Amino acid sequence: MNLEKKKLSGIIAFLTAMVSNSGAQAQQTLTSDAIEEVVITGSYQRSLEQAVEIKRTSVGFSDSVVASDIADFPEQNLAEALQRIPGVTIERNKGLGNKVSVRSLPSEFTHVTINDLATASGSGGRDIEFDSFASDIIQQVTVKKSPTAADEEGGIAGTVEITTARPFDYSGRKFIVSAEGAYNSISEEIDPNFSMLASNTVGDWGALVSFSSSQRTNRTDANSGVDFRPLSRWLEKTGSSQHQSDQTAAVLERDTGIVINDRFDSDETSRVVFINKAGDRSYLNEQEKWGATASLQYQPSADFSLTFDALIGKYDATEDEYDAAAYSASSPSALARIHDYDSTTLGQHGITVLTDTSYALTQHEFLSKENVNETDYQQFSLDADWSLGGWDINGLVGYSGADKLSDRTNLKHTSYAPSRTRYTAEGGQTVMSEDPASIDMYNAPSTYLFDFYEVTLEDIKDDKYAAQLDIRREMHLDFLPALANIQFGARYTDKSKERDQGDKQVKGASEDDSSWAGVRTLQDSELTAIDDLVPGGDYLPELSYSPTWAQISNEYARSEFRYNGFHVDYAPDQYYQVEEEVLSLYAMADFEFDLASFPTLINIGARYVDTSVLSSGFHQVQNSDGSTGYTSAPISKEGSYDDLLPSFNMMVDLTENLMFRAAASQTLMRPALTDIAYKRTVSVNEFKYRDGNPDLKPTYADQWDMGLEYYLDNGGLFSASYFEKTIEGVVRESLTGTVSDVTKYNDNGTLDGVYDFEVYQKVNADGSYDVSGVELVAQFPLTIISEALEGFGINANYTILDNSLTGESDLDIPTAPEGLAENTYNLVAYYENDTFDARLLYNYKDKYVERIERDMYPVYRDSYGQLDFSLGYYLTDNIKLTLEGINITDEETKGYTMDPRFPTMYEVSGSRYTLGVRANF
Repeated sequence: MNLEKKKLSGIIAFLTAMVSNSGAQAQQTLTSDAIEEVVITGSYQRSLEQAVEIKRTSVGFSDSVVASDIADFPEQNLAEALQRIPGVTIERNKGLGNKVSVRSLPSEFTHVTINDLATASGSGGRDIEFDSFASDIIQQVTVKKSPTAADEEGGIAGTVEITTARPFDYSGRKFIVSAEGAYNSISEEIDPNFSMLASNTVGDWGALVSFSSSQRTNRTDANSGVDFRPLSRWLEKTGSSQHQSDQTAAVLERDTGIVINDRFDSDETSRVVFINKAGDRSYLNEQEKWGATASLQYQPSADFSLTFDALIGKYDATEDEYDAAAYSASSPSALARIHDYDSTTLGQHGITVLTDTSYALTQHEFLSKENVNETDYQQFSLDADWSLGGWDINGLVGYSGADKLSDRTNLKHTSYAPSRTRYTAEGGQTVMSEDPASIDMYNAPSTYLFDFYEVTLEDIKDDKYAAQLDIRREMHLDFLPALANIQFGARYTDKSKERDQGDKQVKGASEDDSSWAGVRTLQDSELTAIDDLVPGGDYLPELSYSPTWAQISNEYARSEFRYNGFHVDYAPDQYYQVEEEVLSLYAMADFEFDLASFPTLINIGARYVDTSVLSSGFHQVQNSDGSTGYTSAPISKEGSYDDLLPSFNMMVDLTENLMFRAAASQTLMRPALTDIAYKRTVSVNEFKYRDGNPDLKPTYADQWDMGLEYYLDNGGLFSASYFEKTIEGVVRESLTGTVSDVTKYNDNGTLDGVYDFEVYQKVNADGSYDVSGVELVAQFPLTIISEALEGFGINANYTILDNSLTGESDLDIPTAPEGLAENTYNLVAYYENDTFDARLLYNYKDKYVERIERDMYPVYRDSYGQLDFSLGYYLTDNIKLTLEGINITDEETKGYTMDPRFPTMYEVSGSRYTLGVRANF
C-alpha cells in the first residue's frame, strides 16, 4: 500500500503546484459541498429538473434521494428506496431488500450514517439492517462515491448518509398524514401502514415531530439448502467406521469407474461431490416496526443555528420456519448406488457431481424453527452552525445506540433410513430408494424420533458516541488567487459492541430429564399440515413433485417443551466485547481557476486516522481437578493502527452544457467487530474451530473516478463515468493452527471418534484485486423528441463491472470476489399531469458469488429482475390516492453451485400491492 500512497501523493502534489501557480480567476463559481439530489415531491418531472441543476454545481461523485414530503418513498423500506440510484443495488432476504451495496461491492463495504453519526446496529458486524428503518421518517439519503477529506472514513464502496426531517426544511406550518393497506399474494394477508409529520416555525424557533408504523406479513416457500459435499465425508472414515469408507469407494468405482487413489488426499476426494442436504422450507415472516423523530431548531439569524435531533424506534420480527429435509451426508451413512453423475459440466475443474444417488442411511429431518428478534434503537445529536468573522464553524455531538435481543429455537426430529436424492430444475428432491427399508420422508411421522428442542438467546448492545468540529473560511489572497476556501477539523468516536449468548437443549420434561430423546416420536405431538401452518394455501404448487407434510407448530412447541422454570444462561465462551476509539484530523482546500480557459474547481485534502481497539472475552482454563472452566473475568487484547488518507476531486466546465469530473482517493474499511472479537466457536461437522483475531487491520482501496455529463434543456441529462478500485488486505478465513485429540459425537449421541480439529481465523489476505466499471445515466423528458409526449419521461441508469478473479477457492477455482455483480440497471418510465401520475419501474442485478461453500465451491445467487409500478391520483389539491405494486410478475429467487445445472435454492415470495391515501396540508 506504500507504493499506492506515493502514487496518490504524487498526483496531489503535482495538482497543488499547478493550481498554486495559476493566477486566473474562475469564470464561474463552483461549490464542493453540493450534492446530486432526486427530489420525490410534487411533480416528478420538476424534481428531476431541480436535481440536474444541483448536479451542475457539485464536485465529486454522489447521488441522493430526498423525500421532502414524508411517506413519498415508493418502496417497502429504506433499502428498496435506494435501489434506483446509479450504482446502488440491494440484497434481498425472502423478498425484502435488507442490505445496500454500492457499485456491487459487498454490503459491509458501505459506511452508513444518520444525521452525521455512524449508525448503531443490532447485527454482529458493522453493516446496517436497513429493513429495521421505516423509510417514512427519512428526509434525505445521499450516497457518496468519492470522498473528501472531511468525510468520515469507513466505506470502500461509498458512504450512505441518511438525514431526518427538520422544521426549517419547510416554509412555516406543515402537516402530512398517510395510511395504507398492503396485500401479499402468497400469505394473502393485508397489513396496515401509517405515518404522519407535523412541523411549524415561529420566529427563530422551529419544531417537528414525525411518526411511522407498519406491519408486514410475508410468506416465502423455498426448495433450498442444497449444496455440495466432498466424498471425503466418508472416505476418510477409519477404525470401526472403516466399512463406510470401503463401501463408498467400491460403489463409486462400480457405478462411475472413478478410482480414488488416496482417500486422505483432500484435493482428490474434494473433486467428487454429492448433494449434502436437500430440503423443502416454508417461512412466515411477521414484522412490526415503528419509528419517530423529533427536531428542535433555534435560528435567530443567518449566522447561527442550533439543532437538536432525536430518532427512536423499535423493530420486532418473528420468523417461523418449517423444514422437511434429507441430510444425505449423515455421519453413519455411505453411498449405496449412483444412478446418474455428471463429469462434464465442471470437467474443467476436474469435478464430478453425483447428481442422482441412493444412500445407505440418510438422516431425514423435520425442523420447526422460530426466530424472534426485538431491536430497539435510538439516536440523539446536537448540531451547531456559526458564522463568525469570516469563519464558518460547525460542531456536532451525538449518540447512537441499538439493543437487539434474539430468541431462536429449533425443534428437531430425525428418522434414519435409506433414501435417494437427486437434482431437479428447482433444486433437490428426496424420494424412496430401492432399499426395502426406505421411507416416504414426508408421510412417516411414527419413524421420526425426538432429538431435542434447542433455545438460543443472544443479546447485542451497540453504543456509539461522536464529537466533531469543522472550521471553514473563504479565502481572498492576492498572492494565491486560485485558493477559494480552506477547511479543517477533527472527529472523535468511541464505539462499543457487546454480545452475550447462551443455549440450552431440552430432552425431557424437566431440567435433568432426557427421557424424550430417541423415544418420543413426531406423532406423539400435535401435528398441523404445512398448508395450515402458514397462511396462503398450498406449498409451491408449481414444483414438479409438489410435496405436502405435517409437523409441529412453533406455538405448540413453545408451550409444550418449555417446562416450568425453563431458562437459558449466557455462556462465558460466547461473550465478547469490542471497544474502538478513533481520532481523525483533516484539512482540505478548494481551488477555483481557469484551466486553458475552462472554469475549474479542485478540492484537495488529507485525513489522518488513529484507531485503537480493545477486544475482550472469557478464556478456557484447566482447573486443578482436571476439569475445564473459564477465567473469572474477561481477558483483553489491544490492537491499533494509523493511516493517512489523501483525496482529490475535480470539476471542469468544457462547454456550456458539457462537464468533466474526476476524483482520486484512498479509503479504508475496518474489519467486522465479530472478526476481531476475542472468542472461539466450534463447527463440529466441519472439524473446525474459529477464533477471533484482534490483530486484524483494515481493508484498503485506492480508487479513481472520471466522468462526462451532458445537460439538455428541460432537465435532461446524459452522463458516463468510469471508476477503478484496487482493493488490498481483504479479510478472509485462513488455517492458523490445529487442536489434537478432540472427541466428536454423532447427531444421535453415539461416539464418532477422536479427531484433529483445524483452527481458522480471519486474516488480511496478501495481494490485491482490481474492480473497475462504467456507470451510465440517461434522464430526460420525452418532449425532447416531440411536444406531443408532454408529461412522459425516462430515468435510467446502468452499471457494468470488470473484476479480477481472486481464486480464493481452496481448489484454485477462479472466482470473482464475493458480492460483485457484473451488470446492474434501473429503468423508470413515467407520466404525469396535474392530477395523475404513473411510474413503471424495473431493476436488474446480475448473478454474483454469494459464498464459497466449504472454502472450495463457489455458490452463486442467480440474476434477478423485478418489475414494480406506482399510480397516483389527486382527489383534491391536498389529498392523493396511491396504488403500488411490487414484484408484479412474481419473480423467483434462485441460486446454484458453480453452474445452473446444480441449483441450491428456488424461493418464491410473491407480489405485494399497496393501496393508500395521503393528505398534505
